[in-house]
Parts: sequence; C-alpha cells; structure tokens
Amino acid sequence: MQLKCNQVSLGYEGRTIIENLNFQVNAGDYLYIVGENGTGKSTLIKTLLGLRAPLKGTIEMGEGLKSSEIGYLPQQTMVQKDFPASVWEVVLSGNLNKCGLRPFYNKQEKERAEANMKKLGIEDFKKKCYRDLSGGQQQRVLLARALCATGKMLLLDEPVAGLDPKITNEMYELIQKLNEEGITIIMVSHDMQAATLYADHILHIGHKPLFFGTKEDYLKTETGRTFTELGKLEEQGEEYDR
Repeated sequence: MQLKCNQVSLGYEGRTIIENLNFQVNAGDYLYIVGENGTGKSTLIKTLLGLRAPLKGTIEMGEGLKSSEIGYLPQQTMVQKDFPASVWEVVLSGNLNKCGLRPFYNKQEKERAEANMKKLGIEDFKKKCYRDLSGGQQQRVLLARALCATGKMLLLDEPVAGLDPKITNEMYELIQKLNEEGITIIMVSHDMQAATLYADHILHIGHKPLFFGTKEDYLKTETGRTFTELGKLEEQGEEYDR
C-alpha cells in the first residue's frame, strides 16, 4: 500500500464537500479521479500533497512514500505558461524538496534532471526559454520536473487540457509508459474516454455514494455508463468543432 484514505472528510472554511472517502492506491496502480466541477477534486489534490489537512479521517502513506515525494503536474495557468526561465531551470527545480538547506543542486540531482529530460525527449530544449515552447513541449517539461521529485508516484491534474489531439495522445502514451515502468499514476481528468483506455481503478467523487473500484466495475454502474456516454458525446462535439 502506497496511499490510503480512511473515512476522510474534506472541505474548507467550515464547509464539508466530501465525506467518508475511502480508497487505497498500491504501487503501480493507474487511478483516475473523475467527477463534475466543484465536487472537491482540487481539495483532494491539495490534501494528498499535504497542503491541506482533512477535516476528519486519516491519510496513510506506506512503502516509504512521503507527501513531499509525490511528483505533481498542476493545471497550467497563463502565468505559468509565460514563466521566464530556461527549460533546464524548470526541470531541475523538481529536486528542490531534496535539497533541504543546501543552496545548490548536487551532481546526483543534476544527473536526474538530465535523465528525465532525455526520457521525455526534451534534452534539445535545455537552453530554451520555457515560455517559448509549444503547449505540448511545456507539458513534457513539467512532467520531467515532476519526475525529478519522485520515482514512486505522480499526481497529474488535467495534464492534456488545451492540447491538440495528436499531442494529447503522445502525452497519454508517455504517462502510460511511465506507469508500465512502475510509477503509480493518479490522474484528475474529465477525459472519460482516456479513463476507459488507461485506468485500472476509478474514484468518482461528487455522487452519493462515492465510487471507488476497478474500471470494469465502474463501467457496470449507472454513473459509470452515464459519464462514459457523456464523454463520447463531448468528444464527438469537439471533433465537429474542429
């Protein structure tokens, strides 16, 4: 067991938005977290990262995992997209939690950054300014940065939002490959078609009762069938718009 939520309730400013949340993530799992907007996905992310405490319940971590060692790829904002730093600086900053009080990166951390850039095919962009890259290239840079923080678990928040279909497929293939190499994936996404392709477990929040289980069991539920069909209709609409 790498991560386990026990009877967790989440919220903020005295308002509870998720109650009695129970799920477990094991090493190598590929978990999709789905649900409508405003159902608490962002609050759950902050809680898993240790940035917010649960209102009730406990979150356990095993196999030596710490919340500071979860690699995180957030949703991109316009400010992030215009960040005036080199690709090398962005990727290397994924090692910050390992530096402690050291004001510099050591040889091992620099080698890790180099290896992750090569793994994601962005080594040729090393000296380029991050804001001059395409959306897909920027996401690869941020994914390489997240990998510098962990060798165990990645938490990805809508990692393909705003990307064109070709780049979206490339990102999904990269993430799938990382999962096959043993990295646990927790992905927050509205892309139900991708969930049916890649996930082995699904956590659906926002409906009562909350669902957590295998993808196969989820697709047997009324909620699972409904959301999957809605995802197909949204995809067809996007293709029509294009």
